[in-house]
Amino acid sequence: MWIRFNFEWSSTYSQKLLLGLAVLLVVHALACRWAGLYRGMWIFASLPDLKRVLRAVGVSALALVALLAVDRTPGPEIPRSMLVLYPLLLLIVMGGGRAAWRMWREHRLFGDLVAAGKPVVIVGAGSGGAMLVRELERSPDWRVVALVDDNPTKWGLELYGHPVVGKIELLPQVLADYKANHVILAMPSAAGDTLKHAADTAVRAGAHVFTVPGIEDLMSGKVAINAMRPVDIEDLLGREPVKIDSAYVQAMITGKTVLITGAGGSIGSELCRQLARFAPARLVLFEASEFALYNIEQWFRVHKPETQIVPLAGDVKDAPRLEEVFAEWKPQLVFHAAAYKHVPLMEVGNAWQAVRNNVLGTLMVAAHAQRVRAERFVLISTDKAVNPTNVMGATKRLAEMACEALSQFRAEGTQLEMVRFGNVLGSTGSVIPKFAEQIARGGPVTVTHPEINRYFMSIPEAAQLVLQAAAMGNGGEVFVLDMGEPVKIVDLARNMIRLSGYTEDEIRIEFSGLRPGEKLYEELLADAEETRETPHPKLRIARSRPVPETFLDELTQWLSQPGPVSDGEVRAGLKRWVPEYEPAKH
Repeated sequence: MWIRFNFEWSSTYSQKLLLGLAVLLVVHALACRWAGLYRGMWIFASLPDLKRVLRAVGVSALALVALLAVDRTPGPEIPRSMLVLYPLLLLIVMGGGRAAWRMWREHRLFGDLVAAGKPVVIVGAGSGGAMLVRELERSPDWRVVALVDDNPTKWGLELYGHPVVGKIELLPQVLADYKANHVILAMPSAAGDTLKHAADTAVRAGAHVFTVPGIEDLMSGKVAINAMRPVDIEDLLGREPVKIDSAYVQAMITGKTVLITGAGGSIGSELCRQLARFAPARLVLFEASEFALYNIEQWFRVHKPETQIVPLAGDVKDAPRLEEVFAEWKPQLVFHAAAYKHVPLMEVGNAWQAVRNNVLGTLMVAAHAQRVRAERFVLISTDKAVNPTNVMGATKRLAEMACEALSQFRAEGTQLEMVRFGNVLGSTGSVIPKFAEQIARGGPVTVTHPEINRYFMSIPEAAQLVLQAAAMGNGGEVFVLDMGEPVKIVDLARNMIRLSGYTEDEIRIEFSGLRPGEKLYEELLADAEETRETPHPKLRIARSRPVPETFLDELTQWLSQPGPVSDGEVRAGLKRWVPEYEPAKH
């Protein structure tokens, strides 16, 4: 009324004013209670609180309209401008009051942090970036100076007072302009290629790079947006997360006894962890290394105590031990991950042992699986079996052929399948732990050749796809995993040096020359092989050369020789069985 009459009061409205106030105060109090405004904490006032204010103001405005409609008290009519001024002023006082209180309190609590902390550039100005900026404003450790995003509609705008300065390619210039050395990737729902591009750009700029959790973890409430971690080498591969048909895999595993050979190795142990997700009746862990067996057993005791495990020490070439294990536990599923896989070690002085372990061991485990009528036998193979140039790769191809022959001529109700993939990050003997150790020592990082490349995938990804392939197989197939694009080892070394916070001037790279049996480029399919698609986008089936009916008898006779067998004799024998095997000249 004061505003309507320019702050001059007319006594003729007093009676109407007192009556209107008496009614509206009661109505508004009830409306605020109904809208839940009395339960809100003003220091955390936000959009939900504004919606509650709007509901309460709307009820009060309707009450005013009803009051004016039934008003019969003597005196002049209440001006109709009151219908606009009343809700507008209520909204300003109630909404503005809460906003002002929150601003004042946040300034009192966090105002001193504005100039504190390390300057950081955030990649991503979407919802993930907005959530992260709000969290970092309350942190004394970080100070957001700018954001970059590839969406041109956001360039030149601000996010909570921080400028979106341009596209991701500008990161090196932005870091220099704002004197920042830290980058946080705030794109939890971005595709793998996008994350790889952003991480690659930030790493090349020499920044310390962090990333936020994925959208699934954020949505499930497992972690908060500010639960950041440093970017690791897996992020630079840009591989999309694996999605498997969990129901199909679960039907294969739930309630079954599963035996895993090499259960303590890199792939074997991850297979055990993934298998435990699907409630098997028991996991029989068969491992030659006592220490590796102890490690995986302790992991289950701590993380999966509800899973029944049977840790058994044994060698896949020990026929009496295999007979004992298979007779007692009668596994329905067998995953054969035990193998010698280090190329240079198996090439010189250990070639016959590689044959015995990788070929004879596979034959013996597969034959025992058939003897107890196991439902499935799955051989973990390698891309080095394709056009092999080394003993290890040739033995794995020979193991594949042995399984194909068993499936074709002696199936006996057991489906035998092979799954072939490349290098896994962090596996025993891989370049990643080796590079990390060399960087920790101060260098140099040794790479065999500037052009050498390899396919890489993570251990969990490989294990999940092995399970998916096992569930899809009908017997006799060689499954080939989609390994993405090959990665140059020298680029891998450079990225690891940068991720560790060094430059190539501080940690130099040395080229040591190709090792025995090593080749520059790995392949996933042999020249004579064709592939066909499967329902899963990351799995294909290779059609390889047929195996003759006499193959198994002749192979068994060759494997049964007592030895010792020289490396040259082994290579000659492997060449006989695997015609595409061409020993490396170096």
